[in-house]
Amino acid sequence: MDPYAALIQPFVEFGFMRRALVACLALSVGSGPVGVLLVLRRMSLVGDALSHAVLPGAALGFMVAGLSLVVMSLGGFIAGLVVAILSGLVARVTPQREDASFAAFYLISLALGVLIVSTHGSNIDLMHILFGTILAVDDASLLLVVSIATLTLLALAVIGRGLIVECFDPGFLRAVGGHGAVVHFVFLTLVVMNLVAGFHALGTLMAVGLMMLPAVAARFWAGEVAPLVAASSAIAFASGYAGLLLSYHAALPSGPAIILVAGGVYVVSVVAGPRGGLWARFMPRRHLEA
Repeated sequence: MDPYAALIQPFVEFGFMRRALVACLALSVGSGPVGVLLVLRRMSLVGDALSHAVLPGAALGFMVAGLSLVVMSLGGFIAGLVVAILSGLVARVTPQREDASFAAFYLISLALGVLIVSTHGSNIDLMHILFGTILAVDDASLLLVVSIATLTLLALAVIGRGLIVECFDPGFLRAVGGHGAVVHFVFLTLVVMNLVAGFHALGTLMAVGLMMLPAVAARFWAGEVAPLVAASSAIAFASGYAGLLLSYHAALPSGPAIILVAGGVYVVSVVAGPRGGLWARFMPRRHLEA
């Protein structure tokens, strides 16, 4: 097959492919650094919990206004934020750890959201909300995704130093008056915002995939924060590009194709990554002998 026809022509010929590719780029730029910070803060599963927490708000928005971008986005954002706040409060006022409270609230949210959509919509509506349709991203959805990515980068430019310090030495941040609780809440807000952006493209079940899989894969290729962020965003965009091509040529669902490509990159990273990968660990280089 002609390389141009295989790799470039679908994006030149079809507007929906171009919009999907730009959406992947925006999601990669916004979710890449957020995913890395979740990994560094040992909160990887929190992203998964919050992605499910978005569902009941989006479902309520769908029940009120149908497939309305604004109403579903606002509902999902509020629901995710409520779960984040409640989970944090339970962890602070009870002996329960934050990850356990997130797990409890996410299961409640997931069940409630599926119940709402199932009783007030069709199976097609439920599949759309759960799994998304990135090839159906319109100009309004694309503007939302790009706006959230831009706001995320601006917010991280302001609080990024505090977030990184809290990852490695939270005691020092408290000692210098770094307002760790405020920084943590702002960060959770950014997580929810990016999951709302991913929800419109990949659905509530897949939105966290493009946030977390590239981030955990990047850990096998880079060690410092800046290279980790760059590697995570690059892997996310490459996965989006390759997944879109795979879905186009093989007639596969686009969202799962993108996440499976990202999963494939993670598996390759586990095996061949130079920083802790299986090959580097069990097949060390021979040292030069004198």
